[in-house]
Formats: sequence, structure tokens, C-alpha cells
Amino acid sequence: MTQKSLVNKQGQTEEEFLRTYDASQFERPSVTVDMLVFTVMDEQEENYRKLSPKSLKILLVKRGEHPYLGRWALPGGFVSPHESLEEAATRELFTETNLDNIYLEQLYTWGDVGRDPRTRVISTSYMALVDSSALRLQAGDDADEAEWFRLEDKWLKETKTATPDGTVTEKWVELRLANEREELSATIKVTKTVSGRIVRETREIVETNKIAFDHAKMIQYALERLRGKIEYTDIAFALMPELFTLGELQQVYEVILGKELLAAAFRRKVADKVLETNQYRKHAGHRPSKYYRFNPAWMDQT
Repeated sequence: MTQKSLVNKQGQTEEEFLRTYDASQFERPSVTVDMLVFTVMDEQEENYRKLSPKSLKILLVKRGEHPYLGRWALPGGFVSPHESLEEAATRELFTETNLDNIYLEQLYTWGDVGRDPRTRVISTSYMALVDSSALRLQAGDDADEAEWFRLEDKWLKETKTATPDGTVTEKWVELRLANEREELSATIKVTKTVSGRIVRETREIVETNKIAFDHAKMIQYALERLRGKIEYTDIAFALMPELFTLGELQQVYEVILGKELLAAAFRRKVADKVLETNQYRKHAGHRPSKYYRFNPAWMDQT
């Protein structure tokens, strides 16, 4: 028995409807992808007896075209009609920075009206953590330069108010990004409204210095998410080489979380995530440290 085709109020089957559908009746926004690529790098340490301190860094490109010519932005670009978001993200990251074969995790979609002065643009952001020592960075496409920027944030103040719509918490956070030649900054206001079981959160750029578009909001949000994920996932190991010491791993956790950790408590916390090896890292001036590697079986235990 042949199933009868469903028809709409105009008496059209789906095939007839699609054949006559006018896509121009709705204005179509443009779609872009933006990538937040984080790494952890060693800084200079004058005391040779100590491990080199580490810093969290994010990849930015200097715009070589209007709008925001000469300002720094996240790598990204427009999605073509015949590619997926993931394909566009991979393509744009390679053409703007020469980075390839990097796992990108979808983070958030940004759709504020007026976020791009060219036209109505909706952007999906992706986050990745990489071991930068194994990568070769090179600017391309519409980017004049591609650089790693040291990233730090600081909470400035917080207020909490009871309103008819619920409890409203407002926090102001300052972002600072720097490399050897330039310093960038931004102040973000994060507003969280809690009404029963409903939580709404918005972000507003109070001021920004040399950071293009609304990318300061994306960076602050990604940093917040990164700190949450490092506590319960294996994401930190994407920043590590194959072999590492527990001291180096602890430094990575500390630089992302923005606080010092007790060594004994940290080792208990990561005990199931790492495997001990018989290899040692020899440091000048003090006892060699044992190398560890990530334990892939940990994922099966969670």
C-alpha cells in the first residue's frame, strides 16, 4: 500500500513546495567561524636550578584588511555554502596560520546584532589546545601576522542585586594580552541572572584596546570554559609533549587555573591520568625528574 503524500494548506507536496520555494523571501545572514587556539609556553628563568615558568598563550592574527585593519583578531573567516562549519574552521585556520590537523571543539555561537560592521554575521567559535613546540606558525590569507600572545585575566569587581526577574550578579573582568612587541587589553562585563532553575548569562565589552570585533568576549568566555574543563577532562594533556614530568604538568594546571596547587594533592588528583616511565629528565643543578605519559585507559574509567 502506497502512503499518501502529505500536502500543506496550499495543497502542495514537499517536492512541489521545494520546487517553488523562494529563498530570497528571508534575508540571510552571513556565517563565520572563529578559532581560539591555546598553548602553554616556557618563559625565561634566570635561576637554572628551577623549572622555567610557564604562561598561557592564545593565537591571534593581525588583520590585513578593513574592518579593524591593523588590529588583532582570532583566526577565522566566512563559511562557504558548500562546506560544514568544521570544514570551514579547519580551512580558515590553515590558510591564516599554516596550522593543520588540530582537533577543534565547538564552543559557542555568537549572534549579537551589529557585532560585525560589514553585515549581519553569526559566528561559531571553536577551541583547541596544542603543544606549540610541534607546530610551525606562518601568517597567510588576509592576515598580516600570526602571533602567540600571553594571556592573563583579573576580576575587577562584583555586585549582586535582587530584582523581580531574579538574582543578578555582575562581574567585571580585565583581559591582558602581550607579546614582545605589543600589549592588548579589554574589560568585559559578565551579567548572570538566576531565576529559579533558569540561568541567563550575557557579556558586554566595556572597553577594548587593539582587539577586533567582539573577540575579547570570545576569549574571556573560552578561558572560563577552559578552566572548568581542565578539572574533569583530559584536555590539559593536549598541551603536553609525549613525555613530561609531574612538575611540568602541575605548572600547566596552575597557569590555566591561575593559582598555585599543593604538590601532594595534585599528584593524587592526576594519579590515574598518567603512566610512570623508566626515563628521566636531567636538570642541571638538581636531581633528575621521572618522565610520565598520558594514560589513555583513564578515559575508560570515567
